[in-house]
Amino acid sequence: MYHFRNDYSVGCHPAVLEALATVNSESVIGYGGDDYCKECADLIRSLCHAPQAAVEFMIGGTQTNFTAIAAFLRPWESVISPASGHINGHESGAVEATGHKILPIRTPANGKLSPAAILPVLEECEDVHLTKPRLVYISNATETGGVYTKAELTELSLFCRHHGLLLFLDGARLGCALASKVNDLTLADIAQLTDAFYIGGTKNGAMMGEALVITDSTLQGEFFRMKKQRGAVLAKGWLLGVQFQALLQDGLYFKIARNAVEVAQYLQGGLKNLGIPMMVDSPTNQIFPIVPNALLPELEKICTYEVWGKADEGHTVIRFVTSFATPLASADGLLKAIKDLT
Repeated sequence: MYHFRNDYSVGCHPAVLEALATVNSESVIGYGGDDYCKECADLIRSLCHAPQAAVEFMIGGTQTNFTAIAAFLRPWESVISPASGHINGHESGAVEATGHKILPIRTPANGKLSPAAILPVLEECEDVHLTKPRLVYISNATETGGVYTKAELTELSLFCRHHGLLLFLDGARLGCALASKVNDLTLADIAQLTDAFYIGGTKNGAMMGEALVITDSTLQGEFFRMKKQRGAVLAKGWLLGVQFQALLQDGLYFKIARNAVEVAQYLQGGLKNLGIPMMVDSPTNQIFPIVPNALLPELEKICTYEVWGKADEGHTVIRFVTSFATPLASADGLLKAIKDLT
């Protein structure tokens, strides 16, 4: 069986596990007040060229999204998001449960937002009887594998600042976005162009964890209290700092993300060669083949995948995802097995 359902099906990279084992017997201060978290926060600030940024270690992506949004917004303020955005379609109303409305916008298949798409929503919401858009949420990579270019993110950043909007970037798959061949952004660029973003660990080598980087100083105050209120403070917080240190201090984070991207691109190219089209040409570790419905029962016998949606009456869009631990041999084996089926 070949496993391509998601990028968090294995525990963590061996270097992360080794780092955790090394500190396992230590007695460490809790709640993120330890030296490991402090040193890792300094490392992240250095990598981002953002010495004044606040770095907050969280456990998972959904938790990071709704905690940050709840902290950043006033009660009457709302969030602009791609319709395909994780907060809109995959978090069971977590953001809405904090009291903030999501204003979804349809995007191209790549899932990327543009100023032109946002402007009509701002104009509509000038009515004081409606919620006031205050934050724009984007993902990089997007939920359909899209990657923002520096020009695109710069345009979006300038637009947000002109209209008094915060720009928050979900980086659950940031490693694969930065490892993509179409990427021209750095961590420093992202820190400069957003008000807050996070470096995803759960989907790129960590056992669990996300590192939220808040670059806007006006959003940093009392954030710990919001984390605590929302159940987002891990008592054994040093375990998060240790993991991100292991991933970031020697560039391991980016190296293993490249593996995920390269294997996915190999698989995507191989499927195209077999005559299988894609819903979107993804440059990252998620790919979206369009397959005949009759093929699905046979695929279930040889691999794991996720059904993404209906393409037409006779075809279904499925999603294959690779991870830092996916060997090229798995992609090769899957391609050979699919060739035998078609």
